[in-house]
Amino acid sequence: MPFPSSPRACSGPRRRSLLAVAPAALLTAGCTAGSEDSDTTGGSRPSAADRARARAARDSTALAARYDAVVAAHPKLAERLRPLRAEVVRHAEAFGRTASPPPSSSPSPSPSGPASPSASPSAAVPAKEKDALAELAAAEREIAERRTTALLDAPGELARLLASVAAAGAAHAYLLTEAGR
Repeated sequence: MPFPSSPRACSGPRRRSLLAVAPAALLTAGCTAGSEDSDTTGGSRPSAADRARARAARDSTALAARYDAVVAAHPKLAERLRPLRAEVVRHAEAFGRTASPPPSSSPSPSPSGPASPSASPSAAVPAKEKDALAELAAAEREIAERRTTALLDAPGELARLLASVAAAGAAHAYLLTEAGR
């Protein structure tokens, strides 16, 4: 006997689905962070996997600094952004970078190395909270897209880590935009 179809038409992922994926993605990211070491070449040039891992770590570190800049400009958002920023810091750690704890009064300095313009902190955080959240969501989406593209060429464990963290970034973007409406 077939089950009756739902009376609601699916127009995209449901909030419950996204919220269910984020913790699973973090769990997977935390479990697989250190198992990629066997894929390094040991030569003087870093392997493609090492470069992808370093880029992902830089992106997460820059994004955490961007969260810090928004919180410094809009202290009312601190409670809402704290858990998302904490996940971004864990992502940086999963990729091998030790991220700094949240600053007490000023935003973190920008990380070394090139980073995406939308993910890097800047002195100009939008004056409106809604615009600042939209910029953070755009940065999360951009980095998630970059990680999704990078996972196509990454070896097994790193590909899974990139996919998990990209899924978490997509969930963050959703929470920063849709959940606030």
